[in-house]
Amino acid sequence: MTSSVTTEKIGKTMVLVLNRPEAYNAFDLDMIQEVADILIQTAVDSDTSGLIISGRGKAFCAGGDLRWIHQCGGSHGAAFHELAARYHQAILEIRRMPKPVIAAINGLAAGGGFSMALACDFRVMETSAVLRQAYTSNGLSIDGGGTYTLPRLVGLARALEITAFDRPIDAQKALSWGLVTEVTDDGNARARAMEMIREIQEGALTSFAASKQLLIDSFHTSLEAQLEKERHLLARVADSRAGREGVTAFLEKRKPLFNRDD
Repeated sequence: MTSSVTTEKIGKTMVLVLNRPEAYNAFDLDMIQEVADILIQTAVDSDTSGLIISGRGKAFCAGGDLRWIHQCGGSHGAAFHELAARYHQAILEIRRMPKPVIAAINGLAAGGGFSMALACDFRVMETSAVLRQAYTSNGLSIDGGGTYTLPRLVGLARALEITAFDRPIDAQKALSWGLVTEVTDDGNARARAMEMIREIQEGALTSFAASKQLLIDSFHTSLEAQLEKERHLLARVADSRAGREGVTAFLEKRKPLFNRDD
């Protein structure tokens, strides 16, 4: 039986590929639990310092599998409640990941796939790919942290427009609205994401992890509390091997040689 999720380790980067192309990589309960488990393992794997998420076939991910929901028996609400619990675990793992996470958007990203892409640190979108909020067109409300990330990326007015009208968003519009980091040629999203990951891996990963944590925490932290978090993490990172190397290299007027395993 073919796995609904495949992984490949390339150097220190984990590539996670959603693998239900016949269903546009929509996830059922088993699939999203597998995704969450892989994310948990990746977060604590000391030999992995980057993650790419992509899809096989014509879609990145079409979100929750509505056929699975309908066939569950019982109420749709109960099925969504259970599915969202696993899905939200995966979203939290992406947001908390102390390593760069890049969505390589190779095709349609809709519903839960849209929210999952927004949860990633960066998004590389292929020219012919399309984003769709999709929830409201199906009589549903947004989940997967989409109501958290979307207005922070595009502002409240644009987020309401995307929610109310649910028009397909092509690559160039997604780029101009700030929904994606880069647009690349069809078939090249994963390769470009790998280039970006490697560029980050050449730097101080302890610095990236601390800065990512601080930026995400800033949305629900007071200035006083945020300043204290900054002071604490700055002191901790400064005492790391990468921190010491960065300061020494600056004083010696040379390029730092960061320890990627630090």
